[in-house]
Amino acid sequence: MKFARTITLDESDSRIFDHVAQPGEWAISGTFEFSNWTVNDLTGKKKQAFSNGWLGLSSFGRATFVGVTSMAEGEFEKVVDLLAQKFVADYGAPSLEVAYPVAKEEADFMTSICDEHKTNTLLMVSREFSSNGIREKFRHIQASDAKLEAFAVHGSSE
Repeated sequence: MKFARTITLDESDSRIFDHVAQPGEWAISGTFEFSNWTVNDLTGKKKQAFSNGWLGLSSFGRATFVGVTSMAEGEFEKVVDLLAQKFVADYGAPSLEVAYPVAKEEADFMTSICDEHKTNTLLMVSREFSSNGIREKFRHIQASDAKLEAFAVHGSSE
């Protein structure tokens, strides 16, 4: 199974998002977070999160890039459980039983995006409001022979 992990190519995410995902977190699109927003909510760093941020599932911060990687079945279940708990704790879901199918749908969607690409492919998301709600577009940069770890920033340049 394929899934996405956040990638840090440089320090720019720390300047454009209020809450930044850490490198290597499992990630999903996270568009549900904007379901009650309007165009008037799109200012500053919130606009950046809406426009091009993936949702990291450990920190629930945002990242500009994710990379396609392999995921074990057990990890997938952990992601779904974590997301269901977040839906109950922070988004008003009445119970884990109600939240779990929605969390699984979010995780399945991320899997479907990743399955279209080779391992190590970088993905970007862009969103905009349309007359039918939020519209997402996904772009990719093909994988090279280098591993994702070669591109991740693991420390400060200072």
